[in-house]
Amino acid sequence: MPKYSIIIRAYNEEKFIFQLFERIFRQSLIQETEVILVDSGSTDRTVTIAKQFAVKVVPIAPAEFTFGRALNKGIAEAQGEILIFASAHVYPTDNFWIENLVKPFENERIALSYGRQVGNEITKYSEHQIFKKWFPAESHPLQKHPFCNNANCAIRKSLWEQQPYDENLTGLEDLDWANKILQKGYWISYVAEACIVHIHEETPTKIKNRYKREAIAYKRIFPEAHFSFWDFILLFTSNTLFDYFHAIREGKFWSNIFDIPIFRFMQFWGTFQGYRHKGTVTEILKRRFYYPNRIR
Repeated sequence: MPKYSIIIRAYNEEKFIFQLFERIFRQSLIQETEVILVDSGSTDRTVTIAKQFAVKVVPIAPAEFTFGRALNKGIAEAQGEILIFASAHVYPTDNFWIENLVKPFENERIALSYGRQVGNEITKYSEHQIFKKWFPAESHPLQKHPFCNNANCAIRKSLWEQQPYDENLTGLEDLDWANKILQKGYWISYVAEACIVHIHEETPTKIKNRYKREAIAYKRIFPEAHFSFWDFILLFTSNTLFDYFHAIREGKFWSNIFDIPIFRFMQFWGTFQGYRHKGTVTEILKRRFYYPNRIR
């Protein structure tokens, strides 16, 4: 019986997933670990690549997909005591990623650990700044706020059995789960040593849709939250200027002069639209969030 189960959600990830599997199967604890791929109807070589490794493939129909539902389905097939989640477009930076990520669970009050994320040479400049802010180089062993990220995360299966992931959220199922588990008296651990490279290769429209669906979810998790048009103006302006300032200091201003405002505009415009969204999320909107290339 494996002690650890790695669960990866994927849709058409052939470009990056080989590197992820290759790095996973070099890990120091791989002999105690199983790997599960939850595939939501990939039409490229994602599943073929997975079958080159000792990976269990669990399908989920595209019409059924949500981030929470895909995780729950993968976890239902898992045998490990500790569940590790990784995005299909990440890869560990060393061979001790699993070892470092699961170490906090020696403390029985730790329910969740999450690791550092960094970009690579194709990561947009503003996303680099977000990674630096959200995932610093210093660990925080006992975190009592719910921020975390399922692109590089681990939880106890016994706690998932008490509290499955919300299958109706359009995103931030990790934040929702962490918020609920903190209320039960558990803690979160941030492990900077468990580092992965996270590759976002998105068009401006995909950036906007990502932040829009996350804002819709955030508003549902925290109904008292608000984000006004003036918040959009303030945050777009301040973050753009912040990025420009650091780009000038690093000698990267001219190569990012257009990418920075485009990214920040789409980030906060998508957030503003998400907060303004009323009613249920339609099937067409779900497809645009999860499968943008399938919209005709």
